[in-house]
Amino acid sequence: MAESDSGERTEDPTAKKLSDARNKGQIARSKELGTMFVLIGSACAMLLMGDELVSALAGAMKRLFSVTREEVMDTTQLFNIVGESVLTVVYPMAWFFAIVALAAFVGNIILGGYNFSWSAIAPKASKLSPISGFKRMLGPQAAVEFIKSLLKFFVVFFVALSLLAGLFEEILGLSLETIPTNFGHAVNMLLWMFLTLACSLIIIALVDAPYQKWNHKRQLKMTKQEVKDELKNTEGSPEIKGRIRRTQYEMSQRRMMQDVPEADVVITNPTHFSVALKYDTDMGGAPKMVAKGADEMAMHIRTIAKEHGVEIIQSPALARSLFYTGEVNQEIPEELFAAVAQVLAFIFQLKAHKQGKGRKPVPLATNLPIPDDYRY
Repeated sequence: MAESDSGERTEDPTAKKLSDARNKGQIARSKELGTMFVLIGSACAMLLMGDELVSALAGAMKRLFSVTREEVMDTTQLFNIVGESVLTVVYPMAWFFAIVALAAFVGNIILGGYNFSWSAIAPKASKLSPISGFKRMLGPQAAVEFIKSLLKFFVVFFVALSLLAGLFEEILGLSLETIPTNFGHAVNMLLWMFLTLACSLIIIALVDAPYQKWNHKRQLKMTKQEVKDELKNTEGSPEIKGRIRRTQYEMSQRRMMQDVPEADVVITNPTHFSVALKYDTDMGGAPKMVAKGADEMAMHIRTIAKEHGVEIIQSPALARSLFYTGEVNQEIPEELFAAVAQVLAFIFQLKAHKQGKGRKPVPLATNLPIPDDYRY
C-alpha cells in the first residue's frame, strides 16, 4: 500500500521542477489564445490600414497600367516606375504586418511568458515515432482538442448566423446602391463581421487558457518520493548535513580551545558557565571574547586556563550575561564594558602584585554594574 501511495503524483511541482521544465521549453501555452490575438489583430489592422492599403494598391495598379510606349522602351525609367509603385504599397503593408506580428507575439507570451529553449526545438525520436503519434491521436489530449473544435464550430456558427440575421436587410440593400459605393460598403461590412467573429473566439480562449495552465501544472506534479529526492539533491542529505554541522562544530570548538591560553581572564558561574576574555592594550578597542562554554565545555575551559596560568574569576551574574549576549571572536557588548573593565583592572593589578610591581589589589566587587536587560 505504501509503495502504491508513493507512486501517485499528488504534490505540486517545486520551483526547481518548474524551472527545469521551463528550460526544456515546457510551459503553459494556449493555441486558442494565440489564434484569437492573431485574428483580432488582423481585423484591427485591416480596419486601420485598409483604406490606405487599397488606395496604395489602386494607385500602383493605375500607374502600372498606364505606362506609355516611351516609358516601356526606356528600361531605366521603367524600373523607376515599378520601384515607386512598390514603395507606395510597402508602407501600409509594413504597418499591417507589424500589427499582426505584435498581436501574435503578445498572444503567445501572455499565458506562459517569453521563453526560448534549444531543447524544445531539438529533434526528438518520440516525435517521429508512429506509436507515439497514435497515442497522441487517441489519448485524452486528443479528446480535449476534439471538444474544443466542436465548441469553436458552434460558437462561430452561432455568431455568424446572428450577424447574417441582423444584417440581412443591410446586405439586401447593397444591390440598390451605386457602384463603387456598394463595394466600399460591402468591404466595410465584411471587415466588421470578421472582427466580430474573431472576438467570438474570446469565449474559447477564456476556457482554454485556464485549462492549459491547470494541465501544465498537472503534468508536472510530483510524487512525495520525488520531492524528497529533489530536496536531498539540492540541499543535501539530512544525515550528511548533520555530519557536516557536527564536524564544523567540533572544529570551531578546537579552535576556540586553542585561544584559551592567550586569554587574560576566565569568568565563571562557577559551575555552569565559563567565558574567556582577552584585552589587547596595544590595539585598543574593546575586550574580545575568545571562548565560551557551558557544563562540560565550561569545565574544559577552566582546566586549560589552569594549565596555562590564566586567572579564573568567579562572577556568576557577569558570566551569564557574557555567555548569553556575547559571541566568540567578537567584542563584548558595550553595555558590559564597565563591569568587564573592573574585572580586567583587578586582573592586571593582581598580575603586577605577583610580579612584585604593586600592592595587592582590593577584592573584586560582587555587585558589578550590569544593566537589568543583561541579567540572566
